Amino acid sequence: MLNKDYWQNRYHENKIGWDAGNITTPIKEYFDQIEDKNLKILIPGCGNAHEAAYLFEQGFTNLYLCDWAQAPLDAFAEEHPKFPKEQLICANFFELEENAFDYVIEQTFFCAIDPTLRPNYAKKMAEILKEGGQLVGLMFELEESGKEGPPFRGNKAEYLTYFEPYFSAIKMEPCTNSIKPRAGAELFVEFKK
Repeated sequence: MLNKDYWQNRYHENKIGWDAGNITTPIKEYFDQIEDKNLKILIPGCGNAHEAAYLFEQGFTNLYLCDWAQAPLDAFAEEHPKFPKEQLICANFFELEENAFDYVIEQTFFCAIDPTLRPNYAKKMAEILKEGGQLVGLMFELEESGKEGPPFRGNKAEYLTYFEPYFSAIKMEPCTNSIKPRAGAELFVEFKK
């Protein structure tokens, strides 16, 4: 079962094959064009939070990281001592309080949750984003066959069924600037509440 202990153990055993080791190109290029550094941003299932490290270095200070496992949050805090500790949240994403975020960044979180929770994921995103807020990032578009890749796969048609009830503008396109190991397997998503 993919519970809190499962993910904590994955970090302790360094079994984190999904970790790109740095911010991925699509997310970097997207946020490089955003000038307002005061936007309130959440990164759920943040893991080693390479996106947060990059954004923090670029002057985004209103970042919140959430992970079920404490290990990656502790590692991030140690590596980035100036990052506000109160913005590191060890919790189940589905139990977060509504918090009116401007952006939520999706990066390998959606593919790590049980597919039965996907409708709840879309609903929760709509709850925690403020009006006009956006969910942006990457989702895998892969069939269920093969051993390599994320724990849970899916496709655009399936994903749309979860988000269309909650978001007024939905953009979900094949990613043209994926990192090499993920080329041809990612969708760049931009959902506006």
